Amino acid sequence: MNATESEPAMQVPLLDLKPQYRPLAAQIQAAIARVCASQHFILGAEVKALESSVAAYSHCRYGIGVSSGTDALLLALMALGIGPGDAVITSPFTFFATAGTIARTGARPLFCDIDPLTFNLSPAAVVAFLAQQCERRGSDLIHRASGVRLRAIMPVHLYGQVADMTALMELARDNGLKVIEDAAQAIGAADARGKRAGSFGDVGCLSFFPTKNLGAFGDAGMCVTNNAALAERMEILRVHGGKPKYYHALIGGNFRLDELQAAVLNIKLTHLDAWSTGRQKNAAFYDAAFGRAQLADAVRTPHAVSGARHIYNQYVIRVPQRDALRDKLSAAGVSTEIYYPVPLHLQQCFAYLGGRAGDFTQSERAAADTLALPIYPELNDTQLQYVVDMIAAHLPGKGG
Repeated sequence: MNATESEPAMQVPLLDLKPQYRPLAAQIQAAIARVCASQHFILGAEVKALESSVAAYSHCRYGIGVSSGTDALLLALMALGIGPGDAVITSPFTFFATAGTIARTGARPLFCDIDPLTFNLSPAAVVAFLAQQCERRGSDLIHRASGVRLRAIMPVHLYGQVADMTALMELARDNGLKVIEDAAQAIGAADARGKRAGSFGDVGCLSFFPTKNLGAFGDAGMCVTNNAALAERMEILRVHGGKPKYYHALIGGNFRLDELQAAVLNIKLTHLDAWSTGRQKNAAFYDAAFGRAQLADAVRTPHAVSGARHIYNQYVIRVPQRDALRDKLSAAGVSTEIYYPVPLHLQQCFAYLGGRAGDFTQSERAAADTLALPIYPELNDTQLQYVVDMIAAHLPGKGG
């Protein structure tokens, strides 16, 4: 077999941002030129406009532009006064920044398992954790094993679908806990009532990393909130805690969103709904194509909560022998990704928390059998069908 014959029939990248950029290139370059001409690069008119627009899009009153989604989480924790001696409940099946920012404040991440259908934090797991591992001491809710005080819950709206916030908000209210939403993958996602990610809790945290549905030309993020006092505190903390300038009542950080990123995002935001609709269309195509291929026993497609708005930052299937399938797809020209191969309770840096294999079985299973397929809106039906065909060809009992 020669080199030409061994080449894949098609290349389907996990993500290709070039087709998104091409029709917007002139408009984006003009916006960048305006910022360059103004020579106003920090917290100017572009940032203010983006803060207002993204807050409204997220059904919130205030937006605080920051330097990344990670810094949005960190800023939210700092603004709520969470630090040493405190603890935050969150999911072990998420990107590192979720628990990493908790640890950076000196607080302790406390993990609860996920719902196996949505991959989001399980309210039932939180209920069991509070009943079995925590107790009231005066006005404080204490984690018995570590002695730390529970201060907040940080649910993650993973892959673009809102967690069960009705149940989680009720748990938070009943136990006097703050709620920080990690909505890094979920801008515009909503529950069945139409309530959008970021608008449920005290603070919603967004990421504009280039791979997100709304992506910048580098790192960028935002906190959204409906609390005026909290918004002001975050605005102060993002500029080293100084107000007025050079007078510091608080110790903050340098978490500012710059004008160039905001200028790009202001243009892209106007197209976000169309891009999210494109992802939803592609997800529906996958669902139908997997059904036609009669792969229901071998492939579990994403579970979308009825009536809710899933924006499909990722389209994640569950399959047996995931790693072998991924290798075969790569050889066939189909790029995939594993989000996430190691749950946070098993990460080396969190060994001090005492986590062991078997502690969170649903998260560990998801880490072993989930695979993200290409889903970006510019994919065509031929590419999507090719992905399904290659999976069907390589699964056990399907030939190939």
